[in-house]
Amino acid sequence: MVSSKDVDKAFFDALGIELKDKCTLKRALSHRSAASGWSGYERLEFQGDRVLGLAVADMLLESYREENEGEIAKRHAALVQRQTLADVARDIGLGDYIFLSEGEDSSGGRDNPAILGDVVESLLAAIYREGGMDAARAFVLKHLGPRMEACSAPPRDPKTSLQEWLQARGRPLPEYNLVDRNGPDHAPIFTVAVQVDGEKPLHADGKSKRAAEQVAAERMLERLTA
Repeated sequence: MVSSKDVDKAFFDALGIELKDKCTLKRALSHRSAASGWSGYERLEFQGDRVLGLAVADMLLESYREENEGEIAKRHAALVQRQTLADVARDIGLGDYIFLSEGEDSSGGRDNPAILGDVVESLLAAIYREGGMDAARAFVLKHLGPRMEACSAPPRDPKTSLQEWLQARGRPLPEYNLVDRNGPDHAPIFTVAVQVDGEKPLHADGKSKRAAEQVAAERMLERLTA
């Protein structure tokens, strides 16, 4: 397996916390392509996804006490989505520390949004297991708090935005189709295709069918408005 850097003080400074359990930390940073006889970060990612959801919900409810559930849900979805987590990973320099196989490394795995997002979640699980929920909330506040504050209004749902854009131009509504489902039962990946009349279908992945549809809609809207 390949890792371009050993974990050092600079990494922990960027992380905002030092983890003493190096065994769990290494597992959190290990892609399944580099794991031998175990699943790499997947089990920790499963837990980290739940910790992330709760910590972000706590942060939002505390910060936006006058907003209703629908508005909070939109903010929550934007903060826990893969691209946001990948941006956090890049801020930390996380890609340099991930253990990958040589093939995954040479194919650009260190900047793959899916891998980066997953490792942020597995890392958050490692933080939670060592320092509890308070440590997890501190990590979320440090790295997602500024992104929360940068959005003055609740973000719009990509599927709704795409639908309204098409309706305003008298075009048919988009169609979404499930193309594939793979990965382990505890962490499936769904692939969805979005079809817009007159356009080539566009595919996107997500941890749920709805999440994949949102990503597909966002990318299709970017294509249409480019």
